[in-house]
Amino acid sequence: MLIYLKATRINIVLFLGVIAIIGILAVQLFLMKEAFNNEEKKFNQKVHIALLEVVKELYGGDVSKMPQQSPINKISDDYYLINVNREFDMKVLEFYLVNEFQKVNIATDFEYAVYQCETDHMLYGNYISYHEKPVKQPAAYFPKYSNLVYYFAVRFPDKSGYWFANLKIWFILSGVLFLILLIYVYSIFIILRQKKYSNLQRDFINNMTHEFKTPLSSVLIASNFLAQQPQIEDEEKLKKYTGIIINQSQKLNDNVERILGLAKSDSTGFTIDKKPVDVWNIIHETVENIRLKYPELQVEMETDREPFIIEADEFHLANIIYNLVDNSIKYSAGEPMVKIRLHREKNAAVMEFSDRGLGITPKNQPFVFDRFFREKNIKTNEVKGFGLGLYYVKRICMLHHWKIRLDSKPGVGTNITITIRE
Repeated sequence: MLIYLKATRINIVLFLGVIAIIGILAVQLFLMKEAFNNEEKKFNQKVHIALLEVVKELYGGDVSKMPQQSPINKISDDYYLINVNREFDMKVLEFYLVNEFQKVNIATDFEYAVYQCETDHMLYGNYISYHEKPVKQPAAYFPKYSNLVYYFAVRFPDKSGYWFANLKIWFILSGVLFLILLIYVYSIFIILRQKKYSNLQRDFINNMTHEFKTPLSSVLIASNFLAQQPQIEDEEKLKKYTGIIINQSQKLNDNVERILGLAKSDSTGFTIDKKPVDVWNIIHETVENIRLKYPELQVEMETDREPFIIEADEFHLANIIYNLVDNSIKYSAGEPMVKIRLHREKNAAVMEFSDRGLGITPKNQPFVFDRFFREKNIKTNEVKGFGLGLYYVKRICMLHHWKIRLDSKPGVGTNITITIRE
């Protein structure tokens, strides 16, 4: 049920994220369209004002002689016809056009042409460029309007470029937003893929460990029954081999239980039962249990007080101590030597576990608490394991809100510090 609720929650978040992306894109497109329309309207207003001033100049500033109707006709988005019922010089016209466009801040290329009534065709004027590029010839054709006598036409061939230049900040912001959305979508894709792999991994672990449990239980039952037989007890070699079978089967069963526990904790979480415990007593008991397995173990223990009471889950605390000492023994270069120091620093209890083992290379130290991680060294093939011990330790420390730190030097040893805030 909990897994289903988590999956449903993730699906809801992803659905809301997709809706948010669509909404943001829709709003951005709407704002871009509005900005473009406003820029177009502003451009047309500027052109109209500038051309009206040009007509006034051509009439010598005498407004009364100008046509009653507006002399400016917008034929298309980039093409304007201006009716002037009097003759004018093309150079004068060009001067006025350039001057008035500069006044209203229209800094884009334009071309103009004048209709010459005597020859009944358009006489082209010039192409005015505001940028350093080769001189461009005017368009090959300006439409003739038979109802007009004296008029000139103005065309803006680079009008779209002018708009884009003015809307540059909008395009930059849109690009940044689009990049952010791409990163968000990619993150969703990665999350979904990781979730899929995590589910497959968890299902595989659960299925495999459950498949191991049944034959292991049968082997342990049969081995224990076999060890009690008189023939086995009387024969030293058979007793030794039976003990190896029982010991290794129990070890494998413990590893399977640990994998099952970690897989279960990923979906349902550990249950932490915190209560006052004497950590110094737990350290002693755990070390004595480990000595049964490793009689040659040398342990140096030091504390500044007895008893040493902290709030913790006794079961998981014992497992933390066991895992850390067991790791020190497994990866010891010679005779296993572990130093355990328990003391107080201000408002915290501090546990330190130091060894003289092989150490961990700097590049691998950030990954030692990851699940299934094992560093390659001379002990890798000799020491059997799944890379779950330190992952388990890290998880328990996090659930207790403890801080764990690792310091290690290859060939010197490893020091793990657990800080317990009170």
